[in-house]
Amino acid sequence: MRNFLSAIVLSLSTTGAFAAGAGEIPAPIIQCGGSFSSFVDRMKDLAVSRGTDRATVDRFFASVQQDQRTLGADRAQGIFNTGFIDFSRKLISQNRIDNGRARLNQYKSIFDSIERQFGVSRGVLTAFWAFETDFGAFQGDFNTLNSLMTLSHDCRRPGLFQPQVLAALELYKNDDFSPTNTTGAWAGEIGMVQMLPGDILESGIDGDGDGHVTLKTSAPDALMSGANMLRKLGWRAGEPWLQEVVLPQGFDFSKSGTQTKLPVSQWAEMGVAPRNGSFASSGARASILVPQGHGGPAFIAYPNFDVFFEWNQSFTYVLTAAYFATRLEGAPVYDAGNPGAVLSGSQMKALQQKLQARGHDVGGIDGILGAGTRAAVQAEQARLGLVPDAWPTAELLNRL
Repeated sequence: MRNFLSAIVLSLSTTGAFAAGAGEIPAPIIQCGGSFSSFVDRMKDLAVSRGTDRATVDRFFASVQQDQRTLGADRAQGIFNTGFIDFSRKLISQNRIDNGRARLNQYKSIFDSIERQFGVSRGVLTAFWAFETDFGAFQGDFNTLNSLMTLSHDCRRPGLFQPQVLAALELYKNDDFSPTNTTGAWAGEIGMVQMLPGDILESGIDGDGDGHVTLKTSAPDALMSGANMLRKLGWRAGEPWLQEVVLPQGFDFSKSGTQTKLPVSQWAEMGVAPRNGSFASSGARASILVPQGHGGPAFIAYPNFDVFFEWNQSFTYVLTAAYFATRLEGAPVYDAGNPGAVLSGSQMKALQQKLQARGHDVGGIDGILGAGTRAAVQAEQARLGLVPDAWPTAELLNRL
């Protein structure tokens, strides 16, 4: 995603390092900063201390260089302030749907095997494949080792990236990584579904039987590896993830959002109904999502929806990917409704300042509608007698 989608949004975070970055950042293994050459020496000593012979370590690090372009990309992450409707319409073109369905046909036997072995839906994997690299067409041109070492040396988040260097070394020892030729995203993700070296080491699968895990050029390897990783992240085999619903008049929107999970049967008793067909699961605990408030589309999110956040931390990206997966498997276009306008970046910052002044933890004044801001918006809407749907509006901003 650091490649094809970077022109649309730079602040969305992918799996591995950035998913971990949403929580507590791990401590670095060795001291960051100082001269880059000294840091390389420290990483070499660390690798040797972990059991790799000196000659192999020297070969692995022989070509490494600090990459200022990586630092520039890291610092240039922008503000993401696009609503679900606009974002999903930008990403889910008819061409992408057609290409996705063509891949479903082309790799049918692989997807059949994946669903038998891992229980991960073909639509979900194809959605990630499409969004991360446009089916492998835009995988990134950053030298992976240089990027990982640059970010490991930089003292902003070294604890996230130093283990990835060691993982890349293990891949190198298996002839599955080249210090000079392996390229990918600026943050170290590799291949068609953009996995970090540590994820590849832990979840990589040789799907085409050539004896190597090659995520850049082998679709079977990439798809099987992605499915294995999703399973390890908690994917529940054969279960749904998202479905569009129609909400009844008078629905209590304070119950909307990922924080509230009720049995599907209880939602049905409240009058929530699938827009098409029947509920995909009757016994699961699920959430009602209204990504652009009570005037916009509505979805029911099953337990597997939460696994998407292990791949990416952006609610809008995750919902779009989950919805696209349903489209690839035959779901109709959602009913966009008539939602309120998206606040501008400056309006969002002003709203966050007012929310913070009232004691809410909005996660920083950044103009991004994250989970903390949504929760604060919902609380203030309830206090002021507005519809508590967690969608920030100009009316709420004015009332505060």
